[in-house]
Formats: sequence, structure tokens, C-alpha cells
Amino acid sequence: MAGKRKKKARTREESLALPSRWRLQHGGFSEPVREADPETGAPVLHRRAIDTLGLMLANGTITQEMHDAGGCFRVLFRRAALDGMVRASLLRLPGRTADALSERAMDARRRVAEALDALGGHDSAAGSCAWHVLGLEMSVREWATRQGWGGRPVSPPQAQGMLVATLGVLAGHFGLVPRTRAA
Repeated sequence: MAGKRKKKARTREESLALPSRWRLQHGGFSEPVREADPETGAPVLHRRAIDTLGLMLANGTITQEMHDAGGCFRVLFRRAALDGMVRASLLRLPGRTADALSERAMDARRRVAEALDALGGHDSAAGSCAWHVLGLEMSVREWATRQGWGGRPVSPPQAQGMLVATLGVLAGHFGLVPRTRAA
């Protein structure tokens, strides 16, 4: 037994120039873009996380109005603080500031509820898609396999079609496309 050596455990160091393995499992990245830091002038590599709506717009799957409607819903969702993340202001001013923020959040919640009503309610396919894909920023594939509609998984191509339909309705709801009158 004296002749046996203990094997040293090798730890593989990750390159700090690349996204971590944990981050890569949550979605892809674009190719790095080399730019100069605006403050220091030092060269830096920027990697952009891939945006579902941006990809769909670039592929011609959705229109600019649909892309903007998804962005409007996402902004309202964040403003309404429906994403489950607890936020606290680092600078607290006494008086009206806290009241204005809560009014702003309540207005955003009202507008999100109106948008979900336009989609057929929270329990509809479009409502579920808007909540999870646009609001919580899940990937379409993740929503389709984990959440789906009514707790049932949906195939990814059908889920993408549901997202396109959801964006079309939201574009009309937010007034980004002209409404046509039925004859």
C-alpha cells in the first residue's frame, strides 16, 4: 500500500472571459463585440444575451409593432413588481416619494390586468404565454415544456405560434396597430 499515490483532484478553472457554465445553461449569447469602455478607453468584450422577441423580429416572424407590444407588456410587468423579486430603494426619502412609487406600481398592475383581459384572462393560452414568456422572461421552449397552458405541456412550434398570436392581440390592445372595423 505504501507504493500507491493519491490522485490530486484537479479543478478546472473557468475562463473569466467567457460566460459561466451556469449562465450558459439559461440561454445563448451573441458573438462577443469588441468595444472601448466609454470611461477608461480600455478594450472590452460585450456579450449580449439572446432576446426571444429580438430574434423573432430579425427572422421576420413578428412585426415591429408586435415586438414593441411585447416590450410594453414587459415594462409594465416589471413596473408592477409582479416578477417576485423584492426591491428596496437604496435612497429613501420621507414623504411623497414612497406614495408616488406605489401609485405607479398600482397603475402598472391595472394596465397588466387590462392587457391580460384583452388576451382572454390569465388562465387562457395567450394570458399564460404573456405572463411567463413576456413578463417573467422564460424562453418559449421552457414555458412550453414546464408551464404550458393549463399545466399541460405544449409543443415548441405551437408555443411559438401562441406567442405570435399573443403579441398580435397586445399590439392591438396597446394601440400600436390601427384597428379595422368590421363591415
